[in-house]
Amino acid sequence: MRLDKRRANELREVTLERRVQKFPAGSALITVGNTQVICAATIEEKIPYFLKGTGTGWLTAEYSMLPGSSYERIARERSTKTSGRSAEIQRLIGRALRAVTDLSAIGERTITIDCDVIQADGGTRTAAITGAFVALVEACETIYEVGGTFPVKDFVAAISVGLTADDEKILDLCYAEDSTAAADCNVVMTGAGELVEVQITAEKKSFTRAQLNDLLDLATDGINELISLQKDALGRELVWRVGRVG
Repeated sequence: MRLDKRRANELREVTLERRVQKFPAGSALITVGNTQVICAATIEEKIPYFLKGTGTGWLTAEYSMLPGSSYERIARERSTKTSGRSAEIQRLIGRALRAVTDLSAIGERTITIDCDVIQADGGTRTAAITGAFVALVEACETIYEVGGTFPVKDFVAAISVGLTADDEKILDLCYAEDSTAAADCNVVMTGAGELVEVQITAEKKSFTRAQLNDLLDLATDGINELISLQKDALGRELVWRVGRVG
């Protein structure tokens, strides 16, 4: 049994709430154990200069941890001074969502995904991706024209997996597990089972190719569960939109 009494292949309790903010085109609050991230999708009628006249839109993401989200206060980041960690995570979120977004179907618009960590207990980047997807679909519904192409082509979610010091493979690491893991891995995967990104690091000792394959299998099961929860949160009408052409 793990610190929180879960089985090795068991997710923390996950909830996804929609429409948690009034003004963004889409918003969601994801709770994964003690980790909470609020995700908002805003659509603006503008695009980067290099896309002007192409008929193609853009999707970008920003990520931050609020000062009271951790045991010790986290200094508030300024727009001119984003930490290296935050910059890396927001690029990851952007890549993950662009992998399942038809940017030409957005038109000459920019979708900005804001992910703010309210409370952190491990897995904030993976929770942000999973929650941001729900906000993205909700936002795209506001610009979708019946008979056209829905901008979101497939589902995408993310989860952490890891190896303990005694080589046990575990799913969805909390902070205490992450900080002591022998290897830590974040996996982003689509609903079709295609990998978007795999970030794995040997923290205390190297790992084998077979162990990596086992971790990816474990992550696949976890991501399938998360996608099922995304579908429950979106409801029948919006689930039907995803991947819709015509």
